[in-house]
Amino acid sequence: MTSGFYKDFPEDPRIIFMGTPDFAVPTLKALIQNGHHILSVVTQPDRPKGRGKNLAASPVKELAVEHGIEVLQPERVSDPAFCSRVRAQEPDIIIVVAFGQILRKSLLEIPTWKAINIHASLLPKYRGAAPIQWAILHNEPQTGLSVMHMDEGLDTGPVLFQKAVRIKEDETAGQLHDRLALLGGDLIITALSRIAAGILDEQPQDHSKATYAPKIDKGMAHIDWTKDADYVSGLIRALDPRPGAYAIFGDNHIKLFSPRPSKKFSNDLVPGRVRHDMESGLAVETRDGALEIGEVQYPGKKRLSSRDFLRGFSLPDGTILG
Repeated sequence: MTSGFYKDFPEDPRIIFMGTPDFAVPTLKALIQNGHHILSVVTQPDRPKGRGKNLAASPVKELAVEHGIEVLQPERVSDPAFCSRVRAQEPDIIIVVAFGQILRKSLLEIPTWKAINIHASLLPKYRGAAPIQWAILHNEPQTGLSVMHMDEGLDTGPVLFQKAVRIKEDETAGQLHDRLALLGGDLIITALSRIAAGILDEQPQDHSKATYAPKIDKGMAHIDWTKDADYVSGLIRALDPRPGAYAIFGDNHIKLFSPRPSKKFSNDLVPGRVRHDMESGLAVETRDGALEIGEVQYPGKKRLSSRDFLRGFSLPDGTILG
């Protein structure tokens, strides 16, 4: 049912925005472009980046600084001293998108309204750190975004509303990430207007249907060619662009990208066997079919189309990839 608490929500709420990576940028940008009152932006501390390991600002910090918004970068967001600083700003609402730290009750209770989060799945499916990758890995037909009230659990709060999107054929985690990030900007503006109008229904999640999407481990990246083609394709797309799924060739790990089912190689399959193809350049056999490989990356080299890769690197037809 619609909560009476919506009646206390102001038309021009005082907002604290919390986010860190690229995924959060379109949401913050939408708030800025629509003239919302942003008290401050909270993001992760600057971290070493690149070969030189120089400290680098998060994408969210860069956008906030560009627009003259105060930036706060606590090591631990729920420390009493930081909570006192947030309390002094008297926010009406905290908006969280891919911030990167757990928010405790001491922080969540500060805003005069509540804290809301945009999560990149259709909750209660794929709670956790990597919902986009796991949706691709499992070859889901759709995913989406959920706007929810935050509690102390891991993406367990009641859902305000959701937006479903179809996962495109051959779509990678990186491509889906970018689509959902842009959608987040539209979604937050809609959410705030509907909250102010008191027309959102708050629905508790069915915890018995929850699934989890833990952080992607690099140990997952080694391709097991004895799996079926759908699984291997999902793995390669889920780990694109990072960390990249790889096969072992000699002493090297070569990363493979852009898989497509191949109808040319369907008999006498040998998992991991390389097949040269005049059109696609390269295919690799799995347990139940072959996959055309659109792009390949040799260690320390650029990502190339498989046809260009075969022109510059030796990967003989019939080679068995580990």
